[in-house]
Amino acid sequence: MPKRQPEPLTLGARPPGNEVMVKVFVVIPFLALLGALPFAWGWGLTVVDGALAAAFYLVTLAGITVGYHRHFTHRSFKATRPVRITLAALGSMALQGPVITWVADHRRHHAFTDKEGDPHSPWLFGTTPAAVARGFCHAHFGWMLRPNRTNPARFAPDLLADPDIARINRQFPFWTAVSLVAPALLGGLLSWSWWGAATAFFWAGLVRIGVQHHVTWSVNSICHMVGDRPWTDKDRSTNFWPLAIVSLGESWHNLHHADPTCARHGVGRGQIDISARIIAILERLGWAYDIRWPTPGRLARLAASRSHQS
Repeated sequence: MPKRQPEPLTLGARPPGNEVMVKVFVVIPFLALLGALPFAWGWGLTVVDGALAAAFYLVTLAGITVGYHRHFTHRSFKATRPVRITLAALGSMALQGPVITWVADHRRHHAFTDKEGDPHSPWLFGTTPAAVARGFCHAHFGWMLRPNRTNPARFAPDLLADPDIARINRQFPFWTAVSLVAPALLGGLLSWSWWGAATAFFWAGLVRIGVQHHVTWSVNSICHMVGDRPWTDKDRSTNFWPLAIVSLGESWHNLHHADPTCARHGVGRGQIDISARIIAILERLGWAYDIRWPTPGRLARLAASRSHQS
C-alpha cells in the first residue's frame, strides 16, 4: 500500500467574500479605537457603556484564552459539553475568526514557531531595523491580510470531527452579530434611549473588539520580540508583564512555549493569570477536569531543560 501523503499546510486563497469580511473586521474596530479618545472627551461615554464594555471584554476574551487557546488548541483541560459549546461561542464573539480556523492557525504556529511555516512570526524577514519593523507589522496584523489559509484537515481534524464545534464554527456570522447587537440592546434597555444603544454599540461593541484584537495580536508580536525568556530559548517567545492583566495571563508566553499543554501560564510569584483562575473555578464547579496544572516536578523538568539549552 502506498504511503499516505500528509495534508498540505495551506489551502490557498480565501473565498472573496471571506477576504472582504476579514478586512472589514480588522479595519472597522481599529478605526473605532482611533476615534474613541476624542469621542470620549467630555461626552459620549457613560458608566453603562464602561460596565458593558468591561463585561463583554472579559467574557469574550476568556472565550479566546480559556476556550480557543487552552482548551481547544492545547487540550490543557477537559470540559463538559455545555462548557465546550459555551467557550466556542464566546470565543467566536471576540471576532478573531471561527474556532476551527483559529485553532488550526495556532497549532501551526507551535509546529513552526519563528521558522518558515509559522503564520505570524515577526522574525521571518531578517534582523535589520527595516526587517524587524516589517516583521512586527506582519506578526501583529499583516499575516491575517494574506490570502493563504491554514489547512484545518492537517492541524485540527479533531475539531472538524466534533459535531458541536463544527456547528459553532459554521455559525460564526451569527455570533459576530450577537457580539455587536447584544451590547447595543442592553445599552438601550438600561438607558431607555436610542442614544444609549448607539454609545453602547460603539464602546462595548466596536471599541471593545478593537482593544481585544490589539491585545491578542500583541501576544503574537510583542511577546516574540520584547521581554524575558526564563523557561526556553528554543524560539523567540517571551514573558511580557505589562500585558498580563489585559491579556488574562496570555503574555506569560515563554512558559507557554516551554510547556504548551500547561493550564497555567503565569507560574511565578506575582504572575497574574486570570485565565487559570477561571479554569480553577470551572474545576471547582465540576465543569472542567483532567486539568494539566503545573506541579513542582513538572516545573523542575522545565528548568532542567532550560539549563540544558543554555
